Amino acid sequence: MNSKNHNLIDVDNAIYDLRRGASVVVDDLKKSFAVVSVELLTQERLDAFAIAGNGNVQLILTGNRLQALGLDISPQHAYSVVCPGGFNVELISLLSNPLTSAKSQKAFQEHLQNIAITQADHLAQSCLSLSKLARLLPAVVLVDMSNDVALPCVSPDSINAYASNAASALTLVSEARVPLDSAEHAKVLAFRPQYGGIEHLAIVIGDIDVNLPVLIRLHSECFTGDLLGSLRCDCGSQLRGAIDVMAKNGSGILLYLAQEGRGIGLVNKLRAYQLQDVGHDTVDANLQLGFDSDERNYAPAVAMLQLLGVSQVKLMTNNPTKVAALTAWGVDVTERVPHAYPANPHNEHYLKTKVEKSGHLISI
Repeated sequence: MNSKNHNLIDVDNAIYDLRRGASVVVDDLKKSFAVVSVELLTQERLDAFAIAGNGNVQLILTGNRLQALGLDISPQHAYSVVCPGGFNVELISLLSNPLTSAKSQKAFQEHLQNIAITQADHLAQSCLSLSKLARLLPAVVLVDMSNDVALPCVSPDSINAYASNAASALTLVSEARVPLDSAEHAKVLAFRPQYGGIEHLAIVIGDIDVNLPVLIRLHSECFTGDLLGSLRCDCGSQLRGAIDVMAKNGSGILLYLAQEGRGIGLVNKLRAYQLQDVGHDTVDANLQLGFDSDERNYAPAVAMLQLLGVSQVKLMTNNPTKVAALTAWGVDVTERVPHAYPANPHNEHYLKTKVEKSGHLISI
């Protein structure tokens, strides 16, 4: 087993621990932090953390989250928030979760004079990145730990390299013929990183000639749109429409990427929907939660194309970012194929936001 695979296992274990409410030790050999997610934090756990850290508890938040709270601060960094009088879970929830603080701006302003905010170091930033990988709110509580504590730990370098390491470790693990309504000559291929991780799928329509540009679509999974037929987005229409077009074309590949909610996960996407229901658009809702407007990573798509022997593509998308991402990874995008569907009363504002704030090439 090489070092990259060891690192993948370390981060996967840390993700599991963070999601079940356990503490994780992040160690760069010079300094160590014990980290817990704010989502599963209880007052009892917070008090124990404060004792372990001699009272020096830090709350790590993204610049996006602090901007959403009204602070004039760079969104490009993570920040350490310290409360000299001590944190309680209510204050942490107020600072980290917009669904508890949407009506509490005045309460936040009252607390503002009692907290200190500084730019977080690289180690604290990696703790926040781990929370994002775990599909939890991007907010963590941490305390300093002694370097000689005999606990399993994960390095910041392993966390920061996780996405690229997982993509490069993808292997084809299973495939089967799956006739579809509009494409009977279809099969589904499953790819998984060696030694565990999230699966990504490829829906292959017809017989692929890799000597010619292949019609493809990068489709991020959308439980609500793809499976339930939600009218809040256009994902279901794009999924089924892409398969229809590929069948009529004679062949094509749809890469079904495990990046729900533009990479924030299903639970956080539902939180974003709650924020949209009180007036935020699809971009602002993500920023309110502390995420970037788009957290997706297209390295898995590139790795899957390489494993399928595809180097030239005709990309079905309205999103120039996808074209740029594939091109940057060395994929020859010979053509962008528009892939838009009519709006409905529930997703019209969503589609307008994609045009106005995310640069999508759609005529509304």
